[in-house]
Amino acid sequence: MSRKRKGIILFFGIGLMSLFFFCFYVKIEKNGTIEVMKQMDKIQEGTKIAITFDDGPHPYYTEQLLDGLKERDVKATFFVTGEHAQLHPDIIERMNEEGHLIGNHTYSHLQLSKSNRQEYKEQLIKTNEIITEITGKEVLFVRPPYGTWDKTLEKDLNMFPVLWTVDPLDWCSDNVACIKKKIMSEVGENDIILMHDSYASTVTAALQVIDELQEQGYEFVTVDEILFD
Repeated sequence: MSRKRKGIILFFGIGLMSLFFFCFYVKIEKNGTIEVMKQMDKIQEGTKIAITFDDGPHPYYTEQLLDGLKERDVKATFFVTGEHAQLHPDIIERMNEEGHLIGNHTYSHLQLSKSNRQEYKEQLIKTNEIITEITGKEVLFVRPPYGTWDKTLEKDLNMFPVLWTVDPLDWCSDNVACIKKKIMSEVGENDIILMHDSYASTVTAALQVIDELQEQGYEFVTVDEILFD
């Protein structure tokens, strides 16, 4: 066989082998991508997230919110003030019956300071008593107004403070799209969303966010499942 013919055969042989390995690599690459996508879906499915509402209960908007949560089979956490709980015990009772977690937000939305620690403590105790009288359950969680807290109160009252990781500032905006965009751009696994059930825009934005996150595979739970599971 001539040297020229051997060269041609060798050239085509190398070409065929290269094509085979290229196709094999593409197949591996494609299958690997599919597997990665499957793994991502698997990880995201059932990922926990908590949505919380402060300052209520509101006689109108909280009821609307509870209706929407019930339709979606979503459990939330409500940090209520003692004065509002006293005014609307029927709403507190409904929250409890429908499986939501109820926490303490002081009696009058009091911010803790160096000069009012005793008053603050008394407000927490009073609010606990109001909630327990309605629900028959011990109150273990507190959302300190403005996030101001004293760790010694945890031991004194046997209560756990719950802050947040996502704050859309819904209390200062009635723009549903902006509230929703803020949450969706920041939210992720094990996040705690802070909202306030005293505004129509909050109810609308919260339910839209829940719909979208449920479609993505997120599971809404109460804050105790985020903190202790």
